[in-house]
Amino acid sequence: MKKGVIIFSILALLIVAGLFYWKPLSKNGEINITPEQQEKITNPEQKDAELQENEIATTTPFIIKGEISRGNPNKKQIIFTFDGGAGNSSADRILETAKKHNLKLTFFVTGKFAEKYPDTIKKIAASGHEIFNHTYSHPHLTQISDEQIREEFTKAEDIISNLTRTTTKPFFRAPYGERNQHILEVAQSLGYQSVFWTTDALDWMPDKTAEQVKQRIYSNLKNGAIILMHIGDNITGEILDEVFTKLENDGYKIVGLREGLR
Repeated sequence: MKKGVIIFSILALLIVAGLFYWKPLSKNGEINITPEQQEKITNPEQKDAELQENEIATTTPFIIKGEISRGNPNKKQIIFTFDGGAGNSSADRILETAKKHNLKLTFFVTGKFAEKYPDTIKKIAASGHEIFNHTYSHPHLTQISDEQIREEFTKAEDIISNLTRTTTKPFFRAPYGERNQHILEVAQSLGYQSVFWTTDALDWMPDKTAEQVKQRIYSNLKNGAIILMHIGDNITGEILDEVFTKLENDGYKIVGLREGLR
């Protein structure tokens, strides 16, 4: 009798386990994932682009042939890069901090940013910092045609170079970090090489504090690291002097992209 009860209990457990196991599977054996679940899997840190005024970034950790995501690993130096696609809240403080520390930094700006803040662009260029291409309107490059991609690059180049009197070539950064091998090939045909990053400081995320951004930078330092920050948020300008001071005290040299690649 007891043996029969045990066997029955085991069979019941197997049936229940089977129901849980097969529930998420479709008829062809593939896992059914809702659009919301898929979004969390593919874009765990992505925020609403409209809320961030097209100045958000993603952290896509894959490597594409011909792309730069780190500087010279044999030198104790860090490359700080600043993307500009929306506001310029931290622009003046970034420039003031760079002057205080006698640094030349790297900026990736959109054509629209340059149209909206021409004086900021002129100040950046006059201070000797590098300015490279971040497209004209900050689109999702993977979702537009080759002709539109080329137009994004050339329009940004025309606007920015007219203000700086120098080209945005040879580097660009893809908006949102969205790129693939084909986009890099189209960009290369125009004279551009993709620059990604080693660490996204996450200064663009509204739920991050200044302390969290600082700690993210400090915990991801390594020779040749490329740090992504932004011009349009307030945190960057608030913490930059402290960050630069700490890194220099720790023996790191802060450099622009060109120098950091040597």
